[in-house]
Amino acid sequence: MEFQGFARADGRAGVRNRILVVATSDCAEPAARMIAHDMDDVVSVTQHQGCIALETTTTLVGAAKNPNIFATLLVSMGCEGIEAEPMMSEIEKTGKSVEIVRIQEVGSTRKTVARGREIVQKMLAEAQKQKRETLDLSRLAIGLKCGGSDTTSGIAANPAIGAMADMLVDAGASVVMIEPIEAIGAEEFLANRAASEPIKKQVLKWISDEEKRWTVPGAGTDFMCRGNIDGGLTTLEEKALGAIHKSGHRPIQGVLKNRKGYLEMVPQGGGFYLQEGTHEEIPAITYMAAAGVNIIVFATGRGGVFGHAICPVVRVTGNPETWARMKEDMDINASTIMEGKESIEGVGRRIRDELVAVASGKLTISEQLGMENFAVWKADPRLEALLGLP
Repeated sequence: MEFQGFARADGRAGVRNRILVVATSDCAEPAARMIAHDMDDVVSVTQHQGCIALETTTTLVGAAKNPNIFATLLVSMGCEGIEAEPMMSEIEKTGKSVEIVRIQEVGSTRKTVARGREIVQKMLAEAQKQKRETLDLSRLAIGLKCGGSDTTSGIAANPAIGAMADMLVDAGASVVMIEPIEAIGAEEFLANRAASEPIKKQVLKWISDEEKRWTVPGAGTDFMCRGNIDGGLTTLEEKALGAIHKSGHRPIQGVLKNRKGYLEMVPQGGGFYLQEGTHEEIPAITYMAAAGVNIIVFATGRGGVFGHAICPVVRVTGNPETWARMKEDMDINASTIMEGKESIEGVGRRIRDELVAVASGKLTISEQLGMENFAVWKADPRLEALLGLP
């Protein structure tokens, strides 16, 4: 299969052609937001973890390296511990244009905004010269996430997404699943899909490391949110077994590293991968975007509504009541499985076809509504050290 996308210099392919304005620290965020305001195909992002955290830098750099981004403007205060030049050098390795403006050097917020908008307008003019072209589906990288889960998630939406994931992997595309905490209780099911014995050990460690983080005093893995309970889920194991259905059945090719200032990109060449990271929706999607994922497929039984600044988010619900009540917020209705009207494979094909359309330019519901969520997760280095995690 093929889609209409944007070929990038590093061999990857974009499904959007956006200009990214990055505030390197939250102090510079207002200026970055004003630069991007009311400009089509321009998004601004930042992180709220101060200005010295290396982990946040790798996430911001990864977001700029994402193939959906054409060019990036870095907005710096000028005094941060996070330096803009190393970020610029790393982003430029992808062949993309990168510029820097420093508020303290330019002289004021107003002057910075004026200068920044001038730079962005030039970037937009260059971006508009690049046209979509026919590309093979193997150039895509898709991220998987679920949230607001209920009993229908594990019976309908997630299995259908899993069927779609298998179709994409078979077509040569890359598929990534994050949220290790959602696999606690289903370890062996995932580990037995590892492509090799070393990868099997990686998978088990991926889960056990996360379990360690949640077994310290004051925390616990056996949590269920109100929506999970109201939706009929009873145990963490039940939730986990439903969650991993979205991963499909293909061999796991590895666990993408994401720790201590290193964030591994999705390898080109296809296959199914796991990724280290959080289960929190927006930071998890941000991590996958920073690893190079083009589109996120999000399963929600109760009805999650958000988008993302870097990647289109395709929302799938398997709950007939949620579809009836919130169809304006959903991209795919998988509740036909629950009603006996459609097979898991059939809905999987519909999701795949929708992804091809979105990759070729169709706007998702969240994009139509202008939703551009973005959040950076920061692991506590003290906890990681105390737990002996690498």
